[in-house]
Amino acid sequence: MIIQSVEATLVSVPMRRALGTSAMRITEAPLLLLDLQTKEGISGRAYLFCYLPAAGHALLPLVRDASAQLAGKSVSPAEVRRFFETRFRLLGARGLVSTLMAGVDIACWDALAIQAGMPLAVFLGASLKPIPTYNSNGLGLVEPAEAAAEALELVAEGFQAIKMRLGRPRAQDLAAVRAVRKAIPDNVVLMADYNQALTLNSALERGRQLDGEGLYWIEEPIAHDDYAACAELSRALETPVQIGENFAGPRAMSLSLSQRASDYVMPDLERIGGVTGWMAAAALADAVRIEMSSHLFPEVSAHLLAATPTAHWLEYVDWAGAILQEPLKVEHGFITPPDRPGNGLAWNPDAVKRYKLG
Repeated sequence: MIIQSVEATLVSVPMRRALGTSAMRITEAPLLLLDLQTKEGISGRAYLFCYLPAAGHALLPLVRDASAQLAGKSVSPAEVRRFFETRFRLLGARGLVSTLMAGVDIACWDALAIQAGMPLAVFLGASLKPIPTYNSNGLGLVEPAEAAAEALELVAEGFQAIKMRLGRPRAQDLAAVRAVRKAIPDNVVLMADYNQALTLNSALERGRQLDGEGLYWIEEPIAHDDYAACAELSRALETPVQIGENFAGPRAMSLSLSQRASDYVMPDLERIGGVTGWMAAAALADAVRIEMSSHLFPEVSAHLLAATPTAHWLEYVDWAGAILQEPLKVEHGFITPPDRPGNGLAWNPDAVKRYKLG
């Protein structure tokens, strides 16, 4: 297939539950929708989570530039990657450029799987198996009683695992964890995420305080790229440490693994380098037999975890559901990749029009 154009639409979708983290409170999801059009009439799709609308607006001219340069090239993830690395060599293939690279890579793989008439997971050599999933919608930095009530709501949506955010004053965090753990059934898994809020010393203190409180993992307690400190923390705590959403490509993950920086890893599809980067990361995780989960993008990540030898947990957020024709379905705490060609993304045109920015 030959690329005809890459088109982008920026939308901002209201979140059903606000996401209150130690870094910021998010009430809307700015998503950049990508459509890779081919001369053969097949469209490959992807979306990017921009965190801030301004980042989405900054990406739009980069998309237009890439579209003009990619027109006439083959729908080849390897060729597309070489184009980006050459085109942006002086600027640097990082930041927003690497974000766009990942999005176009995802769209290329989608188009190829659609052409083959296979779901992406099958195209990658896997089967459409159910993936254990945790509900990551909400459970921000609210009072303990409110957190407990919201936790019950998240479980009631059909999940056997949920995640809460930490980063309150020390005693309040402990109270919130205890309130949530007491409220939910014993068999429900509870993860916690600090979003890099702590120093190493405070993470050691708080982590030891939380040991034995029923947490499945503590996610990103300190700066994500201080692998030596993360390794010290992992050795010191009984509760497993999870990092990975900020791995800037497979090389960063390789460095983290070489230092044994965490007990688990959870790459982000957008930051790890799209489908191509994910599969490289999955091979790294398999080589050292470390469990690998996903961060955001559940629609595509479900396919990729199905093809990941050490697949662990799928993080579920429903932010893109409002603009999709067929949102993901959760059944008994599992999500199965949809049995239709490609990654399954198809935009709801009315919703896209409603939430479009600019």
